[in-house]
Amino acid sequence: MNYEEFKKNHASSSEDIARNIFLENRDSIRIKKEKTAVNNLEKIFNAVFSISYKKGFQAMSMRDLSRETSMSLGSLYAYFTGKEKLLGIIHTQGWAIIKKNLEEISTAHENPRKKLSAVIKAHIFLSELFRPWFYFTFMEARNLKPTEFETVKAMEEYTHKTLVDIFSLGEKQGVFKPGNHELTSSMIKGIQQEWYLKRWKYRKLNVSVDQFADHLIGIVEAFCLVQETERTP
Repeated sequence: MNYEEFKKNHASSSEDIARNIFLENRDSIRIKKEKTAVNNLEKIFNAVFSISYKKGFQAMSMRDLSRETSMSLGSLYAYFTGKEKLLGIIHTQGWAIIKKNLEEISTAHENPRKKLSAVIKAHIFLSELFRPWFYFTFMEARNLKPTEFETVKAMEEYTHKTLVDIFSLGEKQGVFKPGNHELTSSMIKGIQQEWYLKRWKYRKLNVSVDQFADHLIGIVEAFCLVQETERTP
């Protein structure tokens, strides 16, 4: 599976994401016409990412958002009660994208080696497809309310546990070596974050998303796979 194949099977447009958010929050959104609401939500999220990238979400005012979207303050408040509500929704939706896709991909493979490779690639490919969401959720998590931060922590723990469970399964089947699977999984996640946090570095090295994913998998397999000479006859 390369990035182009992944994109065909798993890509959601920004319009799809905005529609999901509208459907999940339609009780609190005062605009009831779906097409109008989805178009404006898409515009709002793109504006939030643009402003936050330049000066951070905390420094962004609702007036900044009004200017960037060309929507009045009254129109914006029809969608969100304020910045904190907007922040929480973006984080929740960002992690929902990861969870949904990782679940599908993880359950599609029974072989632990193939499962591990697919999950590592999926996380990197998702961060390429939805980089503004990934970058924003990482950079702004510290500004969440305690209850919302707990939700994000739970999602982070889910992606970590997915890797740990694959290593544990592979160890039982004699595919992966025994080891500290918790630590290995944490280090994999740290490298995965490099792709969307430090894109300038890999652009300078002329490294594609496929090269990055394949290289990481090669490193992980060299460290974790039981070699043929080590297998019990």
